Amino acid sequence: MLYARLECLVNFARAGGKLPRRRPHLKRRPHHERRHSDRPGPKPIGPYSQAIRTNGFLYVSGQVALDPKTGEMTGPDIRQQTDRTLENLKGILEAAGSNLHHVVKTTVFLKDMNDFSAMNEVYAKYFMSAPPARSTVQVARLPKDALVEIEVIAAL
Repeated sequence: MLYARLECLVNFARAGGKLPRRRPHLKRRPHHERRHSDRPGPKPIGPYSQAIRTNGFLYVSGQVALDPKTGEMTGPDIRQQTDRTLENLKGILEAAGSNLHHVVKTTVFLKDMNDFSAMNEVYAKYFMSAPPARSTVQVARLPKDALVEIEVIAAL
């Protein structure tokens, strides 16, 4: 901390006692970032992007089992919802130039951890070779009262 303050004072003195106008380390978004909100998959149900491409990765927002054509939830059980959710993710990834084989990390949000085994059976069919790193957590509630939500990070 002391070193950082000292470095700041040295830079201040080098600038002739004037504060720099631009502070590039505080940029909001890198110039090479691309947002993807017009991709296959359900339309976002809030003010967020379906996916953002930056630094060689695609960060895909959490998806639930919404039918892209109707906007309604599909399937009353965890297996059907997991399948629809992964199909939505697959469509978004492919439209952005990636695919499920390039996924490096997933986060699975379950309404009930007792559904873990059933979700895992469907999930395993989509990630048969070299499955990505994964975290699975139980949450109190999901959008549209979904049973599962999955977000992914994929290499491009």
